[in-house]
Amino acid sequence: MAVTRAQQPVVTTAVPLPVRSRLAHPALLLTGILLVALNMRACLAAVSPMVGEIQRSFGLSATASGLITTVPVLFQGVGAPLTPRLTRRFGTERVVLGAVLVLGAGVLLRVLPSVAALYAGCVVIGVAIAVLNVSMPGLVKREFPDRAAAMTGVYSTTMLVGATMAAGLSVPLEHALGGGWEASLGAWSLLALVAAVAWLPQVLRARAARDGAGVVSAAASGATSPPVAPVRPIQGIWRSPLAWQISLFMGISSLLVYTLVAWMPTILADHGMDRGEAGLVFAFSNLVQVAGAFLVPLFAGRMTNQRALAVSMALLNAVGIAVLLIAPVPGAWVAAVILGVAQGGSLGLGLAFIVLRTDSAAGAAQLGGMSQAVGYLVAAAGPVGAGALRQATGGWTTPLALMLVLVSVVAVAGWGAGRDRTL
Repeated sequence: MAVTRAQQPVVTTAVPLPVRSRLAHPALLLTGILLVALNMRACLAAVSPMVGEIQRSFGLSATASGLITTVPVLFQGVGAPLTPRLTRRFGTERVVLGAVLVLGAGVLLRVLPSVAALYAGCVVIGVAIAVLNVSMPGLVKREFPDRAAAMTGVYSTTMLVGATMAAGLSVPLEHALGGGWEASLGAWSLLALVAAVAWLPQVLRARAARDGAGVVSAAASGATSPPVAPVRPIQGIWRSPLAWQISLFMGISSLLVYTLVAWMPTILADHGMDRGEAGLVFAFSNLVQVAGAFLVPLFAGRMTNQRALAVSMALLNAVGIAVLLIAPVPGAWVAAVILGVAQGGSLGLGLAFIVLRTDSAAGAAQLGGMSQAVGYLVAAAGPVGAGALRQATGGWTTPLALMLVLVSVVAVAGWGAGRDRTL
């Protein structure tokens, strides 16, 4: 049941949650979080400028090409509910390390010379990102309880920096490495390896903490679970209107994002823009997302409720999509700015809802599992649906018009999710 902040009961936890200084040096922790976050969108954004080449390489239809982006998003939804169980059993630190390594393996699998490997790699990437998507909000709330919204802005911004970097460098890497799209996309596995190495100290320190090396361990308090075990599970979360509103806000917002991740360069190229310039417009839009992802959670954390902020993001999405619909090439750079702010802000706000609408790290992980399961299953329909509509109608008018209709759903869900309530 949702309650106002003033009505929240005081909850006494049985297991003291460790603070970051008890696990690792703050600089190491922050570096690890940022490097992990860099990987969480890079391998998805890198593929967008390459979709046309992949399509020609394997002789794929527009619908099948849309699956290159849809499959990872779909399996983010499938994998999300499993993550809280994994973190309870193995601890968040080890789960994050394993997910980063699996992500790197999926990137390499995706570039093997086979359609089956292409889609299998997409599945592996989606599951790995799902684990990271659900783990990170709970970890941030646990390690930075007094600055959770601000730190959410920092790591969501870093995610988009990775996406921007990948979108902008995909074509130059293809030329520099001389190995076609395979070499360009495969190179991003190195970023996952760097993140895994940087995260390893967290795993070692967490293991020492569990073994009683100078910290309050679960065993010392009479518990058998790792420090991130739920201390007050949210009862009936799947029946909560607030949880569903947050899930729909994230889901439809993500559908809009991933549809344009998959097709924005193609939309512009189909209207006569040079492929290289279309890639730059897309990269610039990702760059602008950084500002939205950083600033919106900061504003959200300072507000009593976030209704106006959520509706503003929906309106900006509507304006940007309308520009693509009415004047795709002349208005491309304007649309890139507007959509960048809207999409980055929606991502940051959706993640901020997870920490603002819960009162514990366990609750954040539980809400994150639900909202991202629902959200990414909804979002998965975007890229493949837009590709199918484009193939059926011969243009982009119908897909873009449908996206405008969906923006109204975002506004309604955001109005509900922005209420001053917790689960």
